[in-house]
Amino acid sequence: MLTCLTVLYIFPALAQEELSYYQFLEWVRYYHPIAKQADINLRFGDQEMMIARGGFDPLLFGNYDNKQFNDTEYYDKREAGVKVPTMAGVELKGVFEQNSGTYLNPERTAPNNGLIAAGASVNLGQGLLIDRRRAALRQAEIYQDVTQTERQQILNDLYLDASEAYWEWSAAYQNMKILEESVELAEIRFEGIKTSFIQGDLPAIDTVEAYTQIMNRIYRFQTSQIEYFNASQELETYLWDEDDNPMNIALTTFPEDVLGQIPLDYDQNTLRTLIASHPMLRLTDYELASLDVERRWKAEQLKPIVQVNYNFLTESIGQFNEAPFFENNYKWGFTIQTPLLLRKERGGLGLTKAKIDFKQNDRDLKFLQLRSKLEAEINRFQTLQEQLAVYNANIVGLERLLEGEQTRFDIGESSLFLINAREVSVLDGRMILNDLAAKRKIAYAKMLNAAGLGFDE
Repeated sequence: MLTCLTVLYIFPALAQEELSYYQFLEWVRYYHPIAKQADINLRFGDQEMMIARGGFDPLLFGNYDNKQFNDTEYYDKREAGVKVPTMAGVELKGVFEQNSGTYLNPERTAPNNGLIAAGASVNLGQGLLIDRRRAALRQAEIYQDVTQTERQQILNDLYLDASEAYWEWSAAYQNMKILEESVELAEIRFEGIKTSFIQGDLPAIDTVEAYTQIMNRIYRFQTSQIEYFNASQELETYLWDEDDNPMNIALTTFPEDVLGQIPLDYDQNTLRTLIASHPMLRLTDYELASLDVERRWKAEQLKPIVQVNYNFLTESIGQFNEAPFFENNYKWGFTIQTPLLLRKERGGLGLTKAKIDFKQNDRDLKFLQLRSKLEAEINRFQTLQEQLAVYNANIVGLERLLEGEQTRFDIGESSLFLINAREVSVLDGRMILNDLAAKRKIAYAKMLNAAGLGFDE
């Protein structure tokens, strides 16, 4: 399908080609800059996830400290190691240290070949259930879902705008063709009236009447050409090629008939069900989920910090399994601290809870607004369907009146003025019918958008 469209625009002089509605939408979905921006939006979530996962990256570190004075080496301290944070909130670490010197602090004394320590730090209070790293990772996972939903909403809006541009283009084209046909009919009638006048069958005033009708219809046709040109220009803003270059519609390209049928894939009850998963509601739900992670972390900060550290000491890696836990060659300790009043922590938790309540109320209001908008669009679509059916019947009646008036004119019981009036009524009616059909199809796209739908994935 895309290949055909490429040919259509590169070789416009070959033949007239129809640009169908679904062909147009497919082209927009794949090559419009906004569609590409929507896909790029996913990369934001991926990069945020990478940043959050970076909080669990192993950390290599090293320290070197040396002091020489008056030909005396006061100390030479060397340390290197690795720290590995885990999802369980336990930080594993391994350290190698080698220290020497005349004035070395005795507690830093180590064997000549160095000392190896391997152990872990465990949070038994604050940070046991959730810590800053795990909170950031969970919020990054939520943000990935946010970018997916934002992408869907962007594509939904693009679908609606593109659909509106296409059907307005189609209606403008059909109206232009109707008025072009009306000019041709007026010219044929003028020639017939002129011949009848020359033959003495009709008065001269009828030729004037027929001529003024030509001028009037030419004016209306020229106006429709302007409207069609403007609609074509609007449509072109949605057409881009694979290399991100804007495309122009060939003069031989025409839309599908606005009066044609398109599949209505969703009924009203289905749309009312889908409103509960509207992208705008899901975005609010993700905000609430992110705030809930923040609330859990704020609540965790009300606990005291209780951190236990244990390290097994050895001169070589092979000795790790030679001594039982807490029997020999180890160092351990713990840290306990907590604010006395916890005003900062309680204030932070209270603020987060207030944000959650505020956002929940906002979600309830948004759901009501989206549901009301959907009902309005459903009502608009139903009304336009009924109007279209009524006006179809009206056109049939107007055409019969025109046929009857033409028959009366042929037998001398009517006038050219009445013929023209009947014909103008039919032309105006057909144009109104095109406009109604376009509005109905745009209304269907708006109804899908109100329910949170757009391009199929």
